[in-house]
Amino acid sequence: MLAVAGGGVFAIAVLGAVWLWRRRKEGKLRSVLKAIAISSQTDVTLPDTNRGKIHLEHLIFTAKGLLVLDVKNISGVVFGSDATEEWTTIDNAQRFSFRNPQPALLDRVAALKLVARDIPVEGYVVFPATADFSKGRPSHVIQPDELAERFSKPARADLERITDAFSPQWERVVATCEPSFKLAASA
Repeated sequence: MLAVAGGGVFAIAVLGAVWLWRRRKEGKLRSVLKAIAISSQTDVTLPDTNRGKIHLEHLIFTAKGLLVLDVKNISGVVFGSDATEEWTTIDNAQRFSFRNPQPALLDRVAALKLVARDIPVEGYVVFPATADFSKGRPSHVIQPDELAERFSKPARADLERITDAFSPQWERVVATCEPSFKLAASA
């Protein structure tokens, strides 16, 4: 009986450690997004090029323009390229494949460009720092530290000038956004 109770305590401790580790990874990305964003929208839809709607996980107004981010919480060694349809990750002894996320990201970027018009638009798939792309990183993949460095806010005067210049376009984009059905359905 004591062994069963001890095993239960151990299992709870392991689950707690995993939960904390994941929260820490999510917290890192959240702090980076807050640091680079002039303003942002999360889990919204925009009209797409096929008269439908397309989901944007993160839409960020930065000092360099608009940024579309898809987040993949995948750790381990990741094998993928711009040209491959499936990517593979190996984490410890586990291996799994997933569809190349870049084509869907580029569809989101194209939909946003139709609405944004006169403001630069970029898109990236964000992987945590624990994802290892040692065999080569695809062109639209970024990790939190690089995201923070590449899209850091400029000095206050420059930031105000940029905000004033791009605010009308941002407001037009925000007015076009609708809450994501996925988000509304879970509320």
